[in-house]
Amino acid sequence: MQKHLVILTGAGISAESGIKTFRDADGLWEGHDVMDVATPEGFARNPELVLNFYNQRRKQLFEVNPNQAHIDLAGFENDYRVSIITQNVDDLHERAGSTNVIHLHGELLKVRSTYDDNDIREWKTDVLLGDVCKKGHQLRPHIVWFGEEVPMIENAMRICETADILVIIGTSMQVYPAAGLMHYVPANTPIFYIDPRPALSGKQNLTVIAETATVGVSKLRNLL
Repeated sequence: MQKHLVILTGAGISAESGIKTFRDADGLWEGHDVMDVATPEGFARNPELVLNFYNQRRKQLFEVNPNQAHIDLAGFENDYRVSIITQNVDDLHERAGSTNVIHLHGELLKVRSTYDDNDIREWKTDVLLGDVCKKGHQLRPHIVWFGEEVPMIENAMRICETADILVIIGTSMQVYPAAGLMHYVPANTPIFYIDPRPALSGKQNLTVIAETATVGVSKLRNLL
């Protein structure tokens, strides 16, 4: 039976493809205060601003490609049962060939109804004021904003509970609830942490690879 390789990824892996990290050091995202473009309150105040912001992010997504780290992670499926749990809202893991990807914070290429959270659909063009669901309610980005529940977190917890190996890539592990997932893996599970500025240390069974995602995943292949 193949070992279960669970991989948690954050903004660091997509940054090497040219996607800016969710929050820069100054608290701005593409020049916007995140409270204006990534909260329900911001959407209520100025829905057109928020829709336009994500329209630009969606367009940017079509201009970038998976990098070698995404491709190498997809290649692990030849030897392991792989589950990727990502905090990223892009589709670069899928485009690289990964077949089992959980998006904790939603997906840029989907929208949902403001009336029914379960009314979710694929969407690759701009979302405009007046674009509505079947019941006549405005569509919004299928993104988990600050202050909203993370609907996929329980599924992610169950996946971590069955991990034989845990790999963490390109995330500070400071944002909850995602940061708590590493505590759900079985005791003594080997953990590999890839980040050029690692925020974890001293944990039992932890191997730190202080590299970018592309370099670190290449080194990980040799370690595994």
